[in-house]
Amino acid sequence: MTVRIRHMGRQYESDPDAKAKRLSRESLHTFRRLLKYVRPYRNQMTFSIILLLVSTLLGLVLPLVVQNLVDVVLIDKNQDQLNQLAIGLFVVFIVQALFSFGHQLTLAFVGEKVIATIRVQIYTHLQSLSLKYFADHRTGEVVSRLTNDVSQLQNAVTSNLVALLRQAVTLVGAAVLLFFLNWRLTLIILTGIPIISLTMVFLGRQIRKAAKAVQDALAQSANVVEETVSGIRIVKSFVREAHEIGRFSERVNEVYEAAMWRAKIGAVLGPIIGFMAFASITITLWFGSFEVIEGRLSAGGLVAYLVYTLMVATPIASLAGLYAQFQSALGATERLFDLLDTPADIADRPNAIELPPVTGRVQFEDVEFDYTTAVAILKQVSFTAEPGQVVALVGPSGAGKSTLVNLIPRFYDVGNGRILIDGQDVRDVTVNSLRQQIGIVPQETILFSDTVLENIRYGNLEATQAEIEQAATAANAHDFILNDLSDGYQTMVGERGVKLSGGQRQRVAIARAILKDPRILILDEATSSLDSESESLVQEALERLMNGRTSFVIAHRLSTVINADWVLVLDQGRVVEQGRHSDLLQNHNGLYYRLYQMQFAQADDWKLEIGD
Repeated sequence: MTVRIRHMGRQYESDPDAKAKRLSRESLHTFRRLLKYVRPYRNQMTFSIILLLVSTLLGLVLPLVVQNLVDVVLIDKNQDQLNQLAIGLFVVFIVQALFSFGHQLTLAFVGEKVIATIRVQIYTHLQSLSLKYFADHRTGEVVSRLTNDVSQLQNAVTSNLVALLRQAVTLVGAAVLLFFLNWRLTLIILTGIPIISLTMVFLGRQIRKAAKAVQDALAQSANVVEETVSGIRIVKSFVREAHEIGRFSERVNEVYEAAMWRAKIGAVLGPIIGFMAFASITITLWFGSFEVIEGRLSAGGLVAYLVYTLMVATPIASLAGLYAQFQSALGATERLFDLLDTPADIADRPNAIELPPVTGRVQFEDVEFDYTTAVAILKQVSFTAEPGQVVALVGPSGAGKSTLVNLIPRFYDVGNGRILIDGQDVRDVTVNSLRQQIGIVPQETILFSDTVLENIRYGNLEATQAEIEQAATAANAHDFILNDLSDGYQTMVGERGVKLSGGQRQRVAIARAILKDPRILILDEATSSLDSESESLVQEALERLMNGRTSFVIAHRLSTVINADWVLVLDQGRVVEQGRHSDLLQNHNGLYYRLYQMQFAQADDWKLEIGD
């Protein structure tokens, strides 16, 4: 039978039997995988479970005391025995409280350790993923995995796990004592357990699916927030506040609908289980009284039996809610494991070697690359950059300039052909040793929300204050840091360096690259939006940075192209021309000459504005 489910405007068709089996297997696999994180703390878990067993079993003493009180103390009217029972109960409950404290604290320790391990592992795995993953997944979605999903899991393996284990032990212990008191009555009550269990399993699966829908919707809303905050200048300049509020409200409404779907299922589950549990108590009262009349059960035994029945009914009712929460957590856990299972498509080969210090000779041999199999971005690209050369990349927008330079540090891997550095294929060396010798100054300067000092130190974490100031001086940044910033090198730059001007941010980024002291540089010049003074300072810093290094420059300046040792002209993913500026101008039918005529030969502009 095929079931059609409509939710949030979407219709799903499914075979419930096949899906139930698949979900059950997935849940077990997810749970077993989660338990692997607990194994390093199995000693603490064992200790916690022992404390739990003792604490819970002590709690099961009360009904037996009540039975003794009704059948012996009240009939004999023995004050001394009553006092002894009361004192004994006080001692039992004090010991139980101490064991319960130890159990909860130990289990919380394990749970928080597990969550910390998972959180670090996820973040570590994110760092290993290539740029392709971050191009395919929005920032808000990634952040949601580390926040919302981990929070769901955190509740499941700490406070909820404590409650689940306690209720389970109470349920089993009380059920055993029920058999001891009257096995006939217990058998009647147990007939309802399969019905309750099947109901919990069925509705629990629905809750898990609903919980995944909630987490997905939360991720979408987080995407909107991240995009709006990062692009707040654009939002305000286009007066699109109302539009963004509407877009966010739509995502929040999807979260609301998904959450209400989950809440409705949870609201059905609790009352159903509660009704079944208390129906069992009604049957217990009737049949238990019948057993007393027949002389097979004492009055005290009936009272104790009722108390034990409540001890069974309460865990069953609460287990329904806990089970729903665990299903929600499993949904979040599956999303986390999906992320952890995402392979890193840029990884070291098994026999990869460390790249020794290089001179900076870079060769492209018939390199081809595409982001998707449908469209090739680079085709048969071949050239050689000698050590210390400045190679300028020019061409119309979309020609493949940024893609070409992104292949050098292996942000992406070539599809065909190979890239050699000092004769060594970049895929045969470790990624870290390769990137350690490559410096990048992007067009959009990215600074971290920290001090100026720490942003420059990012180029070399072991650098001293003197080395940092030396790099800043070479980048024409030292003077403005001391004279224009309130706290000098300790000035906080704000998110993405928002407290600095464009020219100041670029000079800090150049100082960071100088401090790294790479042999190969990748520069995306971005001086077109700067005032003349800032542009001059940045250009002077760039020239110092490029001195003696093999540099690849996506050219936005006429002077860069004219002074470059080699010019690569790209068009539709191919190198259509290459050579020195003066030689390329001799070919009046070439693309470079046409670009020069259109955009380079503006004597009053002196800038190349051909995009990327």
